[in-house]
Amino acid sequence: MHDSTNNKAVFFDRDGIINHRKIGDYVSSVEEFIIIPEFFDLFREITSLGFITILVTNQQGIGKGLMSIYDLRIIHHHLQSELLRNTGAMFDDIRFCGSLSSENDFRRKPEPGMILEAAQQWKIDLQSSFIIGDMQSDIIAGNKAGVQTIFVGNPSDLTEVKPDFCFNSHIELIQSVLSVFTL
Repeated sequence: MHDSTNNKAVFFDRDGIINHRKIGDYVSSVEEFIIIPEFFDLFREITSLGFITILVTNQQGIGKGLMSIYDLRIIHHHLQSELLRNTGAMFDDIRFCGSLSSENDFRRKPEPGMILEAAQQWKIDLQSSFIIGDMQSDIIAGNKAGVQTIFVGNPSDLTEVKPDFCFNSHIELIQSVLSVFTL
């Protein structure tokens, strides 16, 4: 259990970082939730460094009525079970925002609400923390919250922001974990 007043955390986006993104659609069941194999190695490396691990995910499919909060909890329970089985660890916290993008919810990325709520609850030192995402909205939310930002994907997808760190793949990030997270 983390009880320091200067905790450091890694915030993880879900779709595209933990599991394969369904292009133009929503992951709404365990059957559609396909974990990216390299994520297990990444998660293992980060937890071994003592970071609090927090999932922060927009789940607009709830707001659109394509899935329920219960459906989402089943998916996240499956995720936690797979993490424990494959890495010996689980997320310390899971936060989601089911609002529609049109609702301008402060918790919905690119707004920093989920990060700031978790930071308050876990007494997180934001300047010593990170967010890992594959979308511009993740990087913007991280910037607004004051955490260091890590983008995994094609850098040409970033038109509005520049992350602190940019990697083309999970493998590239895994190879750089020590240099990024132990600065």
